[in-house]
Amino acid sequence: MAKMNPRLAFAIISSTCWSAFQHGYNTGVINAPQAVMSEWLQKEALSGTNTSVSAMVDPKVTSVWSVAVSIYCAGGMIGGVITGIIADRFGRKGGLLLNNVLVFLAAALQGASKVVKSAEMLILGRLLIGVNSGLNAGLVPLYLSEISPVSIRGSIGTVYQLVITVTILLSQLLGLSSVLGTEDGWPWLLALTAAPAVLQCLTLPLCPESPKYLLLNQGRELHAQRALNWLRGDVAVHGEMEEMHQEAEKNKISKKVTLRELFRNRNLRLPLFISTVVMIAQQLSGINAIIYFSTDIFEKTHLGSDAAQYATLGIGAMNVVMTIASLVLVEVAGRKTLLLAGFSGMFICTVGITVATSYTQHVWVSYLCIALVVLFVTMFAIGPGSIPWFLVTELFNQSSRPAASSVAVTVNWTANFIVGLSFLPLSLALGNNVFVIFAVLQFLFIIFIYTKVPETKNKTVDEITAMFRQRM
Repeated sequence: MAKMNPRLAFAIISSTCWSAFQHGYNTGVINAPQAVMSEWLQKEALSGTNTSVSAMVDPKVTSVWSVAVSIYCAGGMIGGVITGIIADRFGRKGGLLLNNVLVFLAAALQGASKVVKSAEMLILGRLLIGVNSGLNAGLVPLYLSEISPVSIRGSIGTVYQLVITVTILLSQLLGLSSVLGTEDGWPWLLALTAAPAVLQCLTLPLCPESPKYLLLNQGRELHAQRALNWLRGDVAVHGEMEEMHQEAEKNKISKKVTLRELFRNRNLRLPLFISTVVMIAQQLSGINAIIYFSTDIFEKTHLGSDAAQYATLGIGAMNVVMTIASLVLVEVAGRKTLLLAGFSGMFICTVGITVATSYTQHVWVSYLCIALVVLFVTMFAIGPGSIPWFLVTELFNQSSRPAASSVAVTVNWTANFIVGLSFLPLSLALGNNVFVIFAVLQFLFIIFIYTKVPETKNKTVDEITAMFRQRM
């Protein structure tokens, strides 16, 4: 039975850690230094601003800042759309290496934007790093699913989300005013994103391409066996090679699936529907509202400003800890069980937050809100945070996996964009009742997962495909 070994661990670190860094770090990096960056926009980068008012309320600055924040998700959508093309043309490993070109361009544009006094450079840099993150979100789970032994495929797939949580926390820490979230430090904060790209360019070439890609996409049997031998170490690979040969024979009968065929093929329609709904569920669960605006939520319950910031950092730390726990739980409890447990817990917490924030006149409510938000993040981390990323790759075979990943990742980034754009206006209109929307959505997702999502733990592609045939 194949298991973890130093070479497989090195391939996971080289492919996942430095790619997921871009996704997590750039999600949270400009939240903390918003005030100093807005002041720079008002005084140096933009003309026609009203310097008599605070930069945080200047309409022109606010508009440009909104574009700079949201265009990252727009870039993620673009990256998601082209994931399948890049994965098939350059390979999983080759696509990840090529993707680092966007990181270097983005780091240069963002790092130099202050010197040049250009808001356009900042926005273009955010767009490029968004495209990079969108590609990473599709390519990394593909590579991981194709190099992982079936027995630990779920645990390895969870690593991507784990690194995202770690780097979001890192960006929050580095963005503090006592570190790099200063008038002179923020360009370095944004340019730091180039460092992991350098590390990946040095380490990933030492790892093999996905054995499945080499055999099923390129027909290079000897190279595929060498790659598998490298990844498995001392474990015999005859059984895995035989499974890949069987999948290759089936792929000869069914040609490579395009995006159009993905939607038209009735055998692929149900797994595609499940994949996209699970991705939507992850983003519309309310997690981004909690992560992005937790400090504001705490302050509204009369918690002090400093205490609210520390509570937010505590939430980020708990997200990391519970994602680590999910590495073990996902192979013990299974995917479907953890999704159901996670969304059920989030539903209870969301209802509790909605009720608690209506009684902010009581001091103890502030601490109850902290407990509920921490529990909310905990329930998200054990399942809904990590499982959607690799569940998509488990539901499809080699010929349809790249196209399906493209659709799923694009949907995920689109839902992320919608939440980021709509939460504050909805919050202003509905007040504390805004969380009722998330509670309703979570309840609907629980019903969907219970009735539609299959359990894929320890199952091969053929076994999962057979499950869907029985449902037709």
